[in-house]
Amino acid sequence: MAAPAARHTHHGDSAPVSPPKMAALPGQPARDQDGRPGAPYATWRPCAALGRAVRDVTSGGGSSGWDPMDMAEGRPGVAATLQALNAALGRHSALWVKESGARNLRHRDFLAPRAALSAAFPGGQVPPEAVSAVPSLRGPAVLPLRVCRQTPAGLAVQVRRPEAFQRLLGPVPEPAAPAAGARTGCVVLHCPALRSSAALQPRHLRSVLVAEHLAQLLRAQGVSVRLVPALSEERSWDVLRQLRIYWPSGSGGSSLTDAVSALKAALDRCPCAAASEQGPGTAEGVICKVHLKSFVEQQGLMGYDPNLDVLLVTEGTLQSLAELQEAVLQCPAKGQSSCCSIVHVVNCEEEFQQQQLDVLWRILNPGAHTALQKHLVCGPVKVTNPSSPIGADQYFQLRKHQMYEASVMKYGELAQDEAWTEVIDTLTVAAIRFELLSTAHRSQITLDLENNSISTKGTKSGAFVMYNCARLATLFSAFQQAVQQGTYPPLPPVSELNFSCLREEGEWLLLFNYLLPFPEVLQQAAQLPPSSKGIRVTANTETVCKFLIQLSMDFSSYYNRVHILGEPFPHLFDQMFARLQLLGAVRDVFHSALATLHLPPLSQI
Repeated sequence: MAAPAARHTHHGDSAPVSPPKMAALPGQPARDQDGRPGAPYATWRPCAALGRAVRDVTSGGGSSGWDPMDMAEGRPGVAATLQALNAALGRHSALWVKESGARNLRHRDFLAPRAALSAAFPGGQVPPEAVSAVPSLRGPAVLPLRVCRQTPAGLAVQVRRPEAFQRLLGPVPEPAAPAAGARTGCVVLHCPALRSSAALQPRHLRSVLVAEHLAQLLRAQGVSVRLVPALSEERSWDVLRQLRIYWPSGSGGSSLTDAVSALKAALDRCPCAAASEQGPGTAEGVICKVHLKSFVEQQGLMGYDPNLDVLLVTEGTLQSLAELQEAVLQCPAKGQSSCCSIVHVVNCEEEFQQQQLDVLWRILNPGAHTALQKHLVCGPVKVTNPSSPIGADQYFQLRKHQMYEASVMKYGELAQDEAWTEVIDTLTVAAIRFELLSTAHRSQITLDLENNSISTKGTKSGAFVMYNCARLATLFSAFQQAVQQGTYPPLPPVSELNFSCLREEGEWLLLFNYLLPFPEVLQQAAQLPPSSKGIRVTANTETVCKFLIQLSMDFSSYYNRVHILGEPFPHLFDQMFARLQLLGAVRDVFHSALATLHLPPLSQI
C-alpha cells in the first residue's frame, strides 16, 4: 500500500501494525428492481451535516439538475454562495470564483478578479454600498462571510471559519419527507463490449468500468438505471467478478423472442430494407440489408459517420435491439411527458458499428426513446511494448502480481500472510479502476505494464487512496481503544464541540475544498447534458477519482504534520475532539466516494 513518510510514534494515534483487515464483501449480491446489486459492504454512516447534504443533492436532482437555494438550512454550498455573491453586486454573470490553492486561502476564500470587475463596472469600481453589503449576505445554503475588501487581485472575501465548521460539521434538522415523484428519470446504459464473443481486452474493460461507475453515480441521484446487455450465463466472466463489477446476467426468455419477431415484422414493412443477395462473400445468417444513409439524410440526423451506408441485418443484430427495447419498456413510468434516455458507452473502435445499430433502431421503432440515443465514446487504450495482445484477465493477474510484489517489498513477510490475500485483491481492483477511470473518458490511456509501473509509493494511484482511507480507520480505532482504557473521555455530542479550535490552514483546506463541495462533485460527476446537437455525449466520469486523489494528498500532508491524538491533558481535549469530528467527516467522504467505485474501505493497516 502507498505510504507517505513515516509518522512519529509520539503522535499517539499510530496503532500497532498488524495484518490488514477489510469490511466483509459478500459474493455476487442479489439485485433490486433496477438490476443493481445490494451494497457490497456495510453502508457508510456520515456525520449528520454531510449525510444531509448528500441526500439534499442526490434525493431529487435526477437529470434535471438541482437548485442550490433549495438546500436545507444549515448546510452551505459552493453554488449557492457564488450565486449570492454575484447577486450582491447586481450581476447574474459569474464574477466570483472559489479559491482552492493553499497559498491563496490564507488571504481569501472567494475572489472577484480585477479583470472581471473592469468588464462589469466602469473603471472596475464596484459601488461601495455593494461591497459593504457582502458580509451581511444570508441564505439557507450561503456560507457565513466575514469581510469583503478591495485588493490588488480584485474583490476578496473571507469566510467566518468557526461558524462554517459548525454549520458543516454540526447537527442539522432532519429533512422533511421528499415530495411525491421527487425521484426522476430513467437511463439505459448500453455497453456493446459485453456482446463480443472474443476475450475482453483492456479497451473493453475501460468502457465497462465507465458505464458501471456512471450507473452508480446516477442511482445516487435517484435515477433509475438499466444495464444492457445481460451477461450470458454460459460464458465465464471471472475478470468482471474479480474487479467487483456487478452487472446483470441471464436471458430475456419468451419476451425477448416476441420482441425479435416484432422487429422482423417491422423489417418486412420497412421501405429502407431490401432482400440480400446471397453471394460467396455474404455473411452467414443475413436476413436482409437496410439502407441507412438515405434514412440519415432524409431525417437530417447530425453527428453520424458519413461512411454509414448499407447494413446487413442478422438475427444477432435484432437480438441486440430487442434487448435494448425490453430495457426501455422495463423503465418505471414517470409521467406522460417523461421518456427513457439511452446512452451507448462504447470504445472508439466500436463506435461505427454502434452507430449502425442506432440508425437501424430509429428506422424500425421511430419512437421518442430511439430519438434520445446518445453515444459516450471512450478513447483508445494503448499498451506499451506488449509481447502479444493482452486480455483483460491477463491484465488483472499482472497487476495483482505487481501489487503483491510491491507489498512484500514494503512490508516484508507480513504481506505474505493469508490475511493479506483479500487486501491485495482490493488494492489491485483500486489500482485498475483508478488507472482506467481517472482520465477523461474521451482521452487516450497508455498502460505501462512493466514491473515498476505499480508502486506503493505513488500519490496518484488507487493504492494511495486506499491507504489513506485505512489510516483514518486506524486513527478512530486507536481513539476508541484509548477511550476504553480510560486515556481519553468519549467524543462529546457535536453540539458541545468548540470548532474555534480548528485554526490550522490544513483543516480549513479539508473543509473548504472537500467537505463543502463534495455533494456538488457527485452531482457534476454524473451529469449528462439533457440535450446537445449530434449524437455524442460526454460525462465527467474522471471527477471522483481525481477528487479522491487530491483529497488523499491534502489529508496525508495534514495528517503527517498535525498531532490528532495528543497527550491526555484536559486542556487539549477541545482541539482533539474538534479534529476528530472533522476527520470523521473526511472519512465519510472517502467511504461515500469509494462506494461509487464499488471499492470497500480498508479498515486497518
